[in-house]
Amino acid sequence: MKTTSYNPSDLEVEFATVIESLKDTISDKLNHKKILSVENNLNIDNPILKVQLLDDDGDEHTLVLKLIQKPDTTN
Repeated sequence: MKTTSYNPSDLEVEFATVIESLKDTISDKLNHKKILSVENNLNIDNPILKVQLLDDDGDEHTLVLKLIQKPDTTN
């Protein structure tokens, strides 16, 4: 697949959307933590997912996932 646009790329957006859709599955696999919400910004170069988590102490934490597709290379 040739990538025609990287700002954002279709692959970055699709991958971010899949990760976001797996929020409950990922939350179930975390030890003593729960995902409260996932906020996305898919329209920027390098889409971002901000994940709000709650730990077993009741503290909230934020993880930021930034998706970056490297330019295609020829082999």
